Amino acid sequence: MTQSKIWNIKISGVSLPLYLGFVIVLALTIAMGKLPLNMLGITFMLVVLGHLFYWMGEKLPIFNSYLGGGSVFTLIAASILASLGWVPKDVVTATSTFMNGWGFLDFYIAALICGSILGMNRNLLVKASARFIPVALISMVIGFFCVGFVGMLLGQGFGHSVMYISFAQMAGGMGAGIVPLSKIYAESIHGNAADILSQLAPATTLGNILAIIGAVFISKAFANTKYNGHGVLVPVSKEDLEKPKITLDATKIGVGMMFAFSLLLIGVILNGFVPKIHSYAFMIIIVFILKALNAVPKPLEETVVMFNQVIMTNLTHAVLAGIGLSMIDLSSLAHAMTWQFVLLSLTSVVAMALSSAIIGNWWGLYPVEAAIGAGMINNSMGGTGNIAVLSASNRMEMIAFAQMANRLGGA
Repeated sequence: MTQSKIWNIKISGVSLPLYLGFVIVLALTIAMGKLPLNMLGITFMLVVLGHLFYWMGEKLPIFNSYLGGGSVFTLIAASILASLGWVPKDVVTATSTFMNGWGFLDFYIAALICGSILGMNRNLLVKASARFIPVALISMVIGFFCVGFVGMLLGQGFGHSVMYISFAQMAGGMGAGIVPLSKIYAESIHGNAADILSQLAPATTLGNILAIIGAVFISKAFANTKYNGHGVLVPVSKEDLEKPKITLDATKIGVGMMFAFSLLLIGVILNGFVPKIHSYAFMIIIVFILKALNAVPKPLEETVVMFNQVIMTNLTHAVLAGIGLSMIDLSSLAHAMTWQFVLLSLTSVVAMALSSAIIGNWWGLYPVEAAIGAGMINNSMGGTGNIAVLSASNRMEMIAFAQMANRLGGA
């Protein structure tokens, strides 16, 4: 390959030789134990690894067509690095703290939710939301019974199957999902919450991986059919889908950031009064109401959309790398991987996707979007899993609906 061709290869806008320079700098600082375990060091690592792994996954044959492409490859490659010890444990621990304790996920999700809702057409939002929530909740009930009955047929028992697989996959992730769920179980059966959590975690992880692959399969299999809304939940006019072109402005991006963060903090305040409802859910409800009432001036809406665009473009792959490094434990998943476990996990994903598609179609939703947004999403690892599923199927504009189904349904 000629030198000019090598320079023409771009990874997220960076030429390949320069990108390899970034990778070498990262590898040296990690090998020397000198990577700063703060916002600078962890952000640099996640951005470099995230964009690199995503690029590789999109280039790999078969993987890019049938196994989730860049999104799944980023998750798996990052988790393999952690499992093999190529990324030291202190760096993995710092990554976990950065993602959750330091609020990197809150930062990302606030930008994503507020920007996607405020940037959405009001008519589309109102039409879709009234139909979407019932579809998501009904599909969860159907998934529950399907897993229970299949568990009975496999000799696993109805109760064990729904408690340790169905509920684990539908709970809404780790922190807001199986952690409180394990405490509920421990109080009821007088067991140890940590032991119960270790039994729930493999189902949450496998369910998320199967949901990602399923979402990719559905979006590709029905790509050119009338059942595919290409990221839009309900049929709407072309005028409703048109989005005004926005020119990025550094000052306005800062305004959008402050407005998005203030909405999340209002959700945090309300969560203090009603702890059982997640602050994300409150934020979604607030932004929905503001958009439905046209209460946010257009110039202010545009600032949040700008902030959303900047964060999505630069940090989505970094978030996926962070999830893989700190939240997917391949060793515990491998220990739990019996054929009965895999079949029950697959039953939950397939049953909820099918029921969402069928019921959604009856109620005027595009079946593909209903299957992904209400079915697959409710088998994911909460906010992080939603990002992975929607990123893999090119439907990030559905993040608000995904979070709504996941947080309300999971709770």
